[in-house]
Amino acid sequence: MTAPAHRASPAAWWARHTVESMSESASQLTDIATRDDVERLVRAFYTKALSDPIIGFIFTDVAHLDVEAHVPEITSFWETVLLGAKSYSGGAFRPHAELHAKVHLREGHFERWLQLWFGTVDEMFKGEVAGQAKVHALRVAHAFLRRLDGMPSPITPAPIMPTGLAITQMPGAGD
Repeated sequence: MTAPAHRASPAAWWARHTVESMSESASQLTDIATRDDVERLVRAFYTKALSDPIIGFIFTDVAHLDVEAHVPEITSFWETVLLGAKSYSGGAFRPHAELHAKVHLREGHFERWLQLWFGTVDEMFKGEVAGQAKVHALRVAHAFLRRLDGMPSPITPAPIMPTGLAITQMPGAGD
């Protein structure tokens, strides 16, 4: 026995809604091709992320993100990744590690970031580079989450050395 349409699972509703939305507007979408395209994507994403009930506080209350200062830098990151422009030379992980030290970044935060990013890409673009934007975001999220695991945060503080003990030799030194 199948459930009535109004009782469909959220996943089924999302799949149906996504297919309907894509078929209506997909013919009008083009691929990411220029820095201007990347900047439009980044701005649209941050418009959603800053007001998001799950991750918005990380940008506004914890990072105190100055969007106008951040957009050119993150646009350069994505322009480098997607278009090979070599306009970004920073390190993307360090700022996330610093945030993690202030607020424990969890898997759910990264999942929500990916949902918003994927949704924004799909609303604005279609094509090979748009697909690469989603694949790379997935790689970055998984890599950052792995690297943050076990790092000090408000929930997992750095271990405290017992009084009177000191490290005198690093493991593997002298082998």
